[in-house]
Amino acid sequence: MGKPTGFIEISRELPKDREAKTRIADWKEFHEHMPEEKLQAQGARCMDCGIPFCHTGTLISGMASGCPINNLIPEWNDLVYRGLWREALDRLLKTNNFPEFTGRVCPAPCEGSCVLGISEPPVTIKNIECAIIDKGFEEGWITPEPPAKRTGKKVAVVGSGPAGLAAAAQLNKAGHLVTVFERADRIGGLLMYGIPNMKLDKAIVQRRVDLMAAEGITFVTKTEVGKDYPAQNLLKEFDAVVLAGGATQPRDLPIEGRQLKGVHFAMEFLHGNTYNVLEGQKNAPAITAAGKDVVVIGGGDTGTDCVGTSMRHGCKSLVQLEIMPQPPMTRAGSNPWPEWPKVYKMDYGQEEAAAVFGADPRRYLVTAKKFEADDQGSLKAVHIVGIEWQKDAQGRMAPREIPGTEKVLPAQLVLLAMGFLGPEETVLKGLQVDRDERTNAKAEHGKFATNIPGVYAAGDMRRGQSLIVWAINEGRGAARAVDLYLMGASDLPN
Repeated sequence: MGKPTGFIEISRELPKDREAKTRIADWKEFHEHMPEEKLQAQGARCMDCGIPFCHTGTLISGMASGCPINNLIPEWNDLVYRGLWREALDRLLKTNNFPEFTGRVCPAPCEGSCVLGISEPPVTIKNIECAIIDKGFEEGWITPEPPAKRTGKKVAVVGSGPAGLAAAAQLNKAGHLVTVFERADRIGGLLMYGIPNMKLDKAIVQRRVDLMAAEGITFVTKTEVGKDYPAQNLLKEFDAVVLAGGATQPRDLPIEGRQLKGVHFAMEFLHGNTYNVLEGQKNAPAITAAGKDVVVIGGGDTGTDCVGTSMRHGCKSLVQLEIMPQPPMTRAGSNPWPEWPKVYKMDYGQEEAAAVFGADPRRYLVTAKKFEADDQGSLKAVHIVGIEWQKDAQGRMAPREIPGTEKVLPAQLVLLAMGFLGPEETVLKGLQVDRDERTNAKAEHGKFATNIPGVYAAGDMRRGQSLIVWAINEGRGAARAVDLYLMGASDLPN
């Protein structure tokens, strides 16, 4: 610990974001960079706790507390404070295959369990992590590292999101011949097409993919296993298989008017927009918010990304509906440290909408009742109603409509961002993999083996919709399990 009084003397400081009204004119990342001396000062705030909680990676009240990939946070914070950036990078890469992704899009459960956060603003862990890996690339410290020898064993990875890429990276390090199958035209899964460019620049994703290809991993795009490539062929052509296709089945809203033109799942909107950006914006995206009254239904990260994307399209108005109550400004008594802090915050999309339209676009404790059509059968309006949460006959909390609170919102575009129910069944059915009660691939965490010998499952396909750091955790864990299966022993970390 380089500065014992750092947490007392230095205040939390984050890099400034680009001004909201300026950044909605382009698709560039909205964060600015901090000078090294300020980053070192932020590293000095790390307290060298007697028992650090930032890297515990446990589940408390169903939410992550601390880093699920057990990043060695106090160590690289201290190294950054001392100016030892190369050493900090080495420590960071011991546990995290992709800090350039987590440093940008992870919600940072590590900061939620920072001991300093009990009484003061926590250490800026996520920003320091991102700065370390960015410096590593800038300085040329990160180069392809193919394995010294090959085992001759072939492993297929289905899905190229964070779980699949983490599994592929670790299996390749062990010397196996890894092939990654992706149904989209580009590698990256959620990283490429589920997260907008202003939040995670696709050049950063492609840079990592190119590095992995240079290390010997084979990537196969435009190939959906179970359709374009028979699922059973995986068992014939590979010694082991890792299923990491994600939880891509969206939650629907089956109310009157759902079939109207103008009502779309969020991922249809986000995928099409990112494809358009990557193709140089030659044409307008298939689904555009330009000049429209937009209603986003759902208050999570995907909803925020729909808000930010709609603002860049130039929407006429924007409302975001949230069925839950507005979170408190500070931790509630029922949400103590080191749980994830469920507190009110303005994310980048809401900040942009507020800058243009004058207020946070979110409306809490409301739900949509009906989508109304115009004379041509297209979406015209959304009928909403206020709700309150009450216990049902089984004692579970359930929403109840409040009479007299009905309102009508003009809307020509509705984006459904209410989360995901589980994986699509194509590859699971093709391989006859057992499913659990939530329709996920049935495989125990830590073992990751399915009922089919040699077939493993990881990430959202196994655990359901979750965080990027859990996906990396599971990809790494599944890789070790596969290595043990193939070789009888493994040097890969747990």
